Amino acid sequence: MSLPENVHVSTHPLLQSLVSQLRSASADSHKARALTTSIASILAVVALNQNTFSAVTEGFDVTPLQEQYNVTRVSPSNVVLVPILRSGLSMIDSFLNILPFENVPIHYLGIYRDKTTLSPIEYYNKLPVLKNGESIDVAIVLDPVIATGGTASAVIQSLKEWGAKKIIIVSIVVSEEGVTRAANEWPERVEIYCATVDTVLSSHGYIIPGVGDIGDRLNHTH
Repeated sequence: MSLPENVHVSTHPLLQSLVSQLRSASADSHKARALTTSIASILAVVALNQNTFSAVTEGFDVTPLQEQYNVTRVSPSNVVLVPILRSGLSMIDSFLNILPFENVPIHYLGIYRDKTTLSPIEYYNKLPVLKNGESIDVAIVLDPVIATGGTASAVIQSLKEWGAKKIIIVSIVVSEEGVTRAANEWPERVEIYCATVDTVLSSHGYIIPGVGDIGDRLNHTH
């Protein structure tokens, strides 16, 4: 399998085991949500690495024993989360728990795939208007599945036009075709992190073996 250089597939053994459990039809909505949260927590650590952030020392503080120490912060801090409705909601808490910032803006994008054309259709956009000259250092896109890559590509274009300098897309299961399409949309500013890549994409746009319709599974609406 040959993937673009900006696609990163984790080989963490715990992650692979959790994904295997998520694939199972026996995993009900409660189990699927728990697995998705655990997987997203591991992916958060993998994706938010030194290629995006750096540790900087700023000032001093004291320990409970009144010992002084150097305070370490993370740069850049101008970071936003962009969950893709609806399944991306399941990954928010995992990232909020790992990001060392007091307040991380969350901007929602709603995109569905036309069943006939498989083209992405945006129906909800809560990206705020940026003032002149304002930009976002890092936009972290949360979407458990990249199938055809149409949605991911549309999201990249929206965030690029909006003012994001760098985009990190985090998914659980992706198709080889879809992730390649997304990675090539803006390769110099986009990094994609995922847990596994499946090579087969059905004519209906489903990943094989995949995890089924993850939105339906997470929300018990299938």
